[in-house]
Amino acid sequence: MSYRKFIAGLVIGACAVGSALAQQQVTRIVVPFAAGGGTDQYCRILAQELSKHGMNVIIENKPGASGIIAADYVARAKPDGQTVLVSSMGTLASNAVLYDKLPYDPQKDFAPVTQIAYQPAIIVGRTDLPYKNIKEMVEYAKKNPGKINRGSPGAAILTNLAPMVFEKNAGITATHIPFNGDAPALQALLGDQIDIHGTSITGSLPYIKSGKLRVLGVMDSKRLSQVPDAPTFKEQGYDLEATLWYSFSVPAGTPRAAIDRLNKAVNQVIADPEFVARARTIGMEPRGSTPEELSKFVKTESERWLPVLQSLNLPKEH
Repeated sequence: MSYRKFIAGLVIGACAVGSALAQQQVTRIVVPFAAGGGTDQYCRILAQELSKHGMNVIIENKPGASGIIAADYVARAKPDGQTVLVSSMGTLASNAVLYDKLPYDPQKDFAPVTQIAYQPAIIVGRTDLPYKNIKEMVEYAKKNPGKINRGSPGAAILTNLAPMVFEKNAGITATHIPFNGDAPALQALLGDQIDIHGTSITGSLPYIKSGKLRVLGVMDSKRLSQVPDAPTFKEQGYDLEATLWYSFSVPAGTPRAAIDRLNKAVNQVIADPEFVARARTIGMEPRGSTPEELSKFVKTESERWLPVLQSLNLPKEH
């Protein structure tokens, strides 16, 4: 073998190894919730589809401490685009109000990639209530002040903050009863311990389908495909939209090329009609964006909801 052929063989071999290593690179999507929930299910469906596009994607669940454990893990990861946080209002904004000190800086430690999905907030009630929608509920509340007990998954959750704003603007009062999560609140609603509950479609859909609960109003610009008969707040004369949203963030310093590759892959997947249909079966509405649009969206949402959260004067967690 000539020297020239030997060198050429080394170059070809090195390129082949480099290509193989690139294909073996693993993208870790870090979910700040336990396995089995709606967000986890959605991310697993998304990971499956990304894998079909040539990516090697795995899900890592790091629940606990309102998403702080997952966010801190990603903030400290190598900024190469291979470790991705499923971020939300909590990890990117609310935790700074709720906790004395965070191990990460929400504004400096992450780079935005794209929105991935949202869930409109909804108000559900039992089917035996004397009101069947939000407009009738407001009329009832004005005639019977203080008689409506409203549940929520927790005081600092959007599905409490949005109803708080609505009640103030509508000139009504409801007794707020916070629970430690959505499931116990729904059980309390089914057990006649509360009258209405701020939630999303994911956990409540089985009870709605079985006729035990009714959606009084949807806080979105359009009706939900899962319950097309449920009116929006806007249809009932109230200008209110509020959504639980989810996005992808990566460690600050991640090269823009890596961010753009991930953004393109995700937005291609979530635009597919078959993917949208699968997502809606678990109560998720796919929604993409550019990194810049996500950054602007987070800023707008923070300016809208953080003052409401601060007005609660909740004791800070340590």
